[in-house]
Amino acid sequence: MNIAVFASGGGTDFQSIIDGVESGLIKAKINMLIASKPDIYAIERAKKHNIPHYVFCKKDFFSGEEMFDNIIKLLDENKTDLIVLAGYLTILAPNIVKAYEGRIINIHPALLPKFGGVGMYGMNVHEAVIAAGEKESGCTVHYVDTGADTGKIIAQARVTVEATDTPESLQKKVLEKEHELLPRVVAQLIEENRR
Repeated sequence: MNIAVFASGGGTDFQSIIDGVESGLIKAKINMLIASKPDIYAIERAKKHNIPHYVFCKKDFFSGEEMFDNIIKLLDENKTDLIVLAGYLTILAPNIVKAYEGRIINIHPALLPKFGGVGMYGMNVHEAVIAAGEKESGCTVHYVDTGADTGKIIAQARVTVEATDTPESLQKKVLEKEHELLPRVVAQLIEENRR
């Protein structure tokens, strides 16, 4: 089975999937990285592991729909079974959500349904969690639908928010959980699809 990973930054979640494949936990192949910018470190990770990568910048297309039409074509040509959004900051257009319905998952750095939605990404999430005085946070892997962070929840991992936590220290704790949870969920979905 083939997995396409979408990323917009350093690609530490992408690396956790690479490690999962290389260790044999995930019985599938990463057939490509789709990057939203040309200069992100996730691309270096792809090169290092001989994973083909493609850059699709929204500004190079007339619309999001047009960009995702091109991405769908590439995914289809490469017989993609599962799409994993690993720190991908572009909202998916309805055409790709429809084309790959039930086969797109995302990792979000909070316990959804809390702290999800438009603008809730990266440090914004951890700042909001601390400002709200939450006692716990964590990460959520969920299916992607046409809303922002509204798809069916697959799994969550929790961390305690200490009184001394800063958004940065909370991000670090949550990221460690992401790197455990995401490959485990991907492995489970691949396993279920093979049956």
